[in-house]
Amino acid sequence: MTQMYLYHSVAAPLAEIEVAWEENHAMLAEGGWKKVGAGRFELGDLRVHMIRMEEHPEDLRAGRRLPADYEVIDTTFTSVNTFPPRAIRRRPWEVLTHGVRVKDTPGKPVYADDLAQLTDFLPFQVEVGCGVSYEAGIPPLHRLHEMYHVNEIEDEQLRKGFTFVLAPGRDPLLGEMFLDNEDKVSELSDMYRACFEAEVTPALHALKRMEEAGHMVGPFITNNFDALGARAGFEEQFMRRYDQRIPPVTFHPDAKALVVIGLHADRRWVAKRARAAGLKVFLVDPEGFPRPDGSWFAYPLEAPQTGDVVVRQTAADAISGLERMLNPA
Repeated sequence: MTQMYLYHSVAAPLAEIEVAWEENHAMLAEGGWKKVGAGRFELGDLRVHMIRMEEHPEDLRAGRRLPADYEVIDTTFTSVNTFPPRAIRRRPWEVLTHGVRVKDTPGKPVYADDLAQLTDFLPFQVEVGCGVSYEAGIPPLHRLHEMYHVNEIEDEQLRKGFTFVLAPGRDPLLGEMFLDNEDKVSELSDMYRACFEAEVTPALHALKRMEEAGHMVGPFITNNFDALGARAGFEEQFMRRYDQRIPPVTFHPDAKALVVIGLHADRRWVAKRARAAGLKVFLVDPEGFPRPDGSWFAYPLEAPQTGDVVVRQTAADAISGLERMLNPA
């Protein structure tokens, strides 16, 4: 919230790079940026460094070869006196080197109305995704795709037609930073601001009561960076590490089940390890969300497996229902 760092790298055919290079400089001039050196510009307490090259050092390091008619534009925004360490600067390139994620093949899970079957597999351990955070007012992670224009949205009202932005002429991010940076930087802070302002949800309080009653054991496995689990009093084990393709995970020796709450495709390794360790896997997810027009956007789980139990409920409904089963009034 006090320091800003934004890195943008695009490789494209030379003709597209030529146009983008000229347009970027025109927007810098229109936005009032002052040139202070070769490829370096300032505006208030923001700095930008924009360079163009035929081959990117990170591509050379990884043994990637661009087509002969391609070039690269690297653009780095920082606030004054901000110097990201090398590990941070290299992280997106390390992720790229891992390759594109391959989808899992789903099995034939059992669909249930609630978590009643979980009462036969106590104590349980929990892994949470954005479901509990969304209920606390924190936007889902796909909101970041929209902020940074990773995806294009063909229908703004229905929020459908998500396609990747892969051409500089169709990517509005740099234009927003060059021409409307005050509003854009504020928008890019929205996710972090929401994390700071969020309060622990009833579902998290209920899970904490179940832990205190011995029904649930830790650590609290989380893919969220909002620290809501820690604020609820859990010992958190953080999974969403892009520099760890398969993060380590600790299963409690007494755990008989893993309950995965509001978590989709790219963080499936914990459930895989739980199955291998003999834990029963329960997945809580409504498998969709309402669109702005009130219609339902289906977002099915990618890879529930045979033997898993899927409960199509929100975290609030599923967890509160489970607590009532375990502690009837």
